[in-house]
Amino acid sequence: MAKRESGSGLMSSAGLMRYFEAEDSAIKIDPKTVVIAAVALGAIVIFLNFTVAHTL
Repeated sequence: MAKRESGSGLMSSAGLMRYFEAEDSAIKIDPKTVVIAAVALGAIVIFLNFTVAHTL
C-alpha cells in the first residue's frame, strides 16, 4: 500500500486560504445594479441610434 504524506492536506488548504483572502479586496457590486446599468446603456444606445438615423 502507498504511504500517505502527512503535509499534503495542509498545503492544499493553504492555497484556498490565499484565494479567499484575496477576494476580500474585490469591488462588490449588487447584481441589480449591473442589470439596471446594462438596461440604461442599451436604452441610451437605441435612443441615440434612433435620433441620429432620422436626422440624416
